[in-house]
This record gives sequence, structure tokens and C-alpha cells, in this order.
Amino acid sequence: MKKLEGKIAVVTGASKGIGASIAKQLAAEGAAVVVNYASSKEGADRVVDEIISSGGKAIAVQANVAKKAEIEHLFAETQRTFGKLDILVNNAGIYEFSPLETITEEHFHKQFDLNVLGLILASQQAAKHFGAEGGSIINISSIVSTLTPPNGSVYSATKAAVDAITKSLAKELGSRHIRVNSINPGMVETEGTHTAGIMESEGRQQT
Repeated sequence: MKKLEGKIAVVTGASKGIGASIAKQLAAEGAAVVVNYASSKEGADRVVDEIISSGGKAIAVQANVAKKAEIEHLFAETQRTFGKLDILVNNAGIYEFSPLETITEEHFHKQFDLNVLGLILASQQAAKHFGAEGGSIINISSIVSTLTPPNGSVYSATKAAVDAITKSLAKELGSRHIRVNSINPGMVETEGTHTAGIMESEGRQQT
């Protein structure tokens, strides 16, 4: 029997990159996976197809996690399809780097709405849908919460908020058998980091 056999997992922002890899690994461990995406239906469908072709169970559900009605739809679809929820991986996020003088309200709110508000809304719904046995919330933070690179003040602040929220919710929800943890990865080569030119910039700094 696989480690996560019979478990149901929601992974936000799972159409590509880290989220896609997490979704596929959870499925490989036996979990049925809800692959959430905001706009890349093609990417989400590809992840679902890979999981199913490997003998797993998965569905794709569109939702902008920063929108309350859409996040409610995501968890309602999870409940309708699989009947329960055991694991939430809060992976959806965005990173934009900007020097202080060019930071705008849009730049600020875009990142905080998705990286912080979205995480809270998803966690709120997960806590409602976990059964009496509890569940697990895993927040994907970042090493930038402590490294605080130049031009990354807003993004770093969102991830520092994720770290603080994780610690607070772990204390708040522990009595309900809900575990809350975070993972703070360093630089990971994904479609997003290449598109933003981050990997190339990092490579130049290290040579």
C-alpha cells in the first residue's frame, strides 16, 4: 500500500513548475490530486493526463485563489468529486522584482493578494473541509523571506508573511489535528524563472 493511498490533496498553482512536480509526486505516493490552475488549462490538463496515465487519480479545477468565490468553488469541486480532503499544498504565487522607486500599488497588491491573501483563503476552506481526523496544510514559502535580495522587497515581504502565518496557524489549528508546515526552497529552475530571466541573472552573478 502506498504511503498516501486513500488521501485527497489539493495543490494550488499546479499547472507547471514546482506545483506540477508536487502534484505528480503526491499522486505517485497514492493520493488523488486536485490540480488547481488560474489560467493555464493546457498545463493543468497535461499534469492530470500524466497522473492518470501513471495509474493515479486527478482532476483539474480552475480558480484564482485570491478570489473568495473561486476558492470556494475549488473546494466544493474537490468535495463533490472525492468526498473529502486530507492535504492542501499552498503553492500558487507570483514573483515580481522591482527597485523601490518603481514599486506601484498594483505591483504590491498583485503579489500580496495572491501570495498571502490567497494562502489564507485556501487554508480557511481547507480547515472547513478536513474531517474529524484533521489534515495537513503545506505552504510553499521561499528562502527570500530571510535572504531578502535587492529589488525583491515586496516579494520577500510576502514570503516572510507566509512564514509568520504558518507558525501562527500551526498553533491555532493544532488542537484540531491540523498540521501546518512550510517549505522554503532556494532557486529552482522552472518555466517561470526562465521566463522572468531569473536563472540567467543568477548564473551571471555566480560566474
